[in-house]
Amino acid sequence: MIPHQTPFFLPFLYSSLTWRIGTEKKELYLTFDDGPVSGPTDFVLDQLSQSSVKATFFCIGDNIRKYPSVFTRIINDGHTVGNHTVNHLNGWKTTTEDYVENVHEFQEIISAAGYKQKCHLFRPPYGRITRKEIKALSAYHIIMWDVLSQDYDRGLSPEECLKGTLNACRPGSIIVFHDSYKSEKNMKYALPRLIDFYRDKGYTFKAI
Repeated sequence: MIPHQTPFFLPFLYSSLTWRIGTEKKELYLTFDDGPVSGPTDFVLDQLSQSSVKATFFCIGDNIRKYPSVFTRIINDGHTVGNHTVNHLNGWKTTTEDYVENVHEFQEIISAAGYKQKCHLFRPPYGRITRKEIKALSAYHIIMWDVLSQDYDRGLSPEECLKGTLNACRPGSIIVFHDSYKSEKNMKYALPRLIDFYRDKGYTFKAI
């Protein structure tokens, strides 16, 4: 079973990637993968707005094409945007040339959608990326995670999803949720409760 907290040896093996923010302050970093989509992403944005929380959205380029108004809302609400490839590519099953081209195409899509800034944040789908691809994408800040909510696991109950995620967090944790249809049930249960739980413990949430 995949653990909620990233195994300690991965950050040592891939030290050029960012797995956690180096701080002992009570700060957590919410990130959302695989959107934007109508419904789940709107729910996330509503929750963040109600809690005055900023987060980082690692978007799929093809979903930006399909749901441009939802993407625009992410920008207008003041959140950070990250690159998650155009087609949710698995770096272990894609040539370096095709992978890098897909990552670069993402910038063209967000520019056409009205986001003119250069997107420097990148997260590999599934967390799967080769050392050659990492080197080829050296201009990007590659963001991994310290805590995986596993909200996408339909064999995991919403209560189990929340409990495992709460237990894995620590100061500086980068937490992954998914604003996708597959993850919607668990994410909708766990996200607001996690925010409330750590707010009550004096934590603040920041975007990367």
